[in-house]
Amino acid sequence: MRPKAGDKVTIRYRPEGGPLTFARAIYCTVNFNRIQNHPDRQVNVDMRGGINGGTLETTINVPLDAHVVNFSFKDNGIFIDDNEGAEYHCDVIGASGVAPKLKIAHLAVEMAPIAKVGGLGDVVTALSRSVQEQGHTVDVYVPKYDCMNYKEIEGLRKVDQFHFGNDVVNIYKGFVEGIKVTFVDPENGHFRVGCIYGRGDDHLRFQFFSNACVSYMKRANCFPDVLHVHDWQTAPAIWNVERPKTTATALTIHNLQFGQDLIRRAMIECTFATTVSPTYAEEIKNHPSINVIPKHESGKFKGIRNGIDNDIWDPSNDEFLPKPYDWKNCKEGKREAKLELLKRMRLDVTDFDSKPVIACVTRLTEQKGVHLIKKACRYALEKGAYFVLLGSAPDNRIANDFANLANEMKQQHPGRGGFFFSYDEPLSHLIYAGADIFCVPSIFEPCGLTQMIAMRYGAVPLVRRTGGLRDTVFDVQLDPARAVSYNKSCNGYNFDGEHESDIEHALSRALADYFDHIKWSELDLPRACMRQDWSWAAPSERYIDQYWFAKRKCESFK
Repeated sequence: MRPKAGDKVTIRYRPEGGPLTFARAIYCTVNFNRIQNHPDRQVNVDMRGGINGGTLETTINVPLDAHVVNFSFKDNGIFIDDNEGAEYHCDVIGASGVAPKLKIAHLAVEMAPIAKVGGLGDVVTALSRSVQEQGHTVDVYVPKYDCMNYKEIEGLRKVDQFHFGNDVVNIYKGFVEGIKVTFVDPENGHFRVGCIYGRGDDHLRFQFFSNACVSYMKRANCFPDVLHVHDWQTAPAIWNVERPKTTATALTIHNLQFGQDLIRRAMIECTFATTVSPTYAEEIKNHPSINVIPKHESGKFKGIRNGIDNDIWDPSNDEFLPKPYDWKNCKEGKREAKLELLKRMRLDVTDFDSKPVIACVTRLTEQKGVHLIKKACRYALEKGAYFVLLGSAPDNRIANDFANLANEMKQQHPGRGGFFFSYDEPLSHLIYAGADIFCVPSIFEPCGLTQMIAMRYGAVPLVRRTGGLRDTVFDVQLDPARAVSYNKSCNGYNFDGEHESDIEHALSRALADYFDHIKWSELDLPRACMRQDWSWAAPSERYIDQYWFAKRKCESFK
């Protein structure tokens, strides 16, 4: 519902199942335009109607300048239902004046596609785009690496130079994917070393970057409403004394495996913190770096699922595919992609329609479950399927293991095993489109993007039930009820253990369904996957709610 400015609006509330289930009386506080003290704010409005199971309601006037109605509920004691601090809200049409907007600044050491090592870079870009598309002002701060993809930067220009300690820092501006980006370039050479990570002094380089960003914001008088830092690398900006208390801070933990001491301090001092999926939040909430939050702020740590950028990952408009397709004609489009993929990998295309392509696109590290990937490869080929792997291994031991596996499988199952041990962006798109079943058997996975990309292209995910993989993949046999609770339909296969027998059992179920053509047709999983929305639309809304919550929290420092 979108009420009109100047009209009356009825707010209805059903308390059962929430924190006010047993309240004897419930009151509503109504505010407008996301601020704390609008002149027409209404406090302790008595909600009328049935209690303990009934629906309560109250009718209020919407001011002419109200672009948003925001509200929360409480009893006459200590319990409150305020949407975990973010308040409930609905938009208003026809309001006078300018709609309230936020200024967000992201500090990150990766940003796709100019400086990307892992999923962090994808998240920074896609979240920024999604929030910006909703009318808010977004600026991303990144180091000006000498190894960046400068072809993807528009309008790069030097705008300032200043002294920071004993160093000279140059500031550049430009646009990446339509997002305003500020590049920090110290003349001490911190980011002129031909790489992003791996120098042995990363903690010093990134601490310098974090503090230089805050110093520049002070110099340029451009502090945002919310300073959003990502992982341990930019956490020091949170406790920088030059940051005004009126600027809220957000910390997103992409992977708790690294920089735990810095994350611990940031968790204590930030306005709110998130990690990249609800399940991962549950998995790490008792970690010593996380459970340091004071009891009165226990609700400030959230799990918000990452999304994927639907403009980048779009099979209906993908230059790397032989035939564009959407969920309506995915059978034809995926068949063309499958044939092209097999030819590209120099595999046998005889009777290819009857053999599923089992695919994996990943970094080959212990975290990604390399022993489970090997088992999936062997089992898939033994059962008559194709297996396609695109990945690279930073560890020479793992790289050699997979090189030996590739040679062995090519001898034992000629024409059905395709291996490419380097990252290739066009090939990854073709694999997502050409795959029938997509494996992500990670030992732990804070969120994971590949399973959501695979579903966007109609590849059915088979995952280990951990972190964000659990939050996005619902097993056709095991998870009907859980899928409904997430407002989703079943879309794949999953397993719990870490043993080879665990992935074998899950893959055997998937292959049995595939080879039973009638059942596979009835399940219609490729189209079901494509019709689900794993974009940034819903997650970015949750972030915006948290940004407003954080801004209101810091308004008291004015």
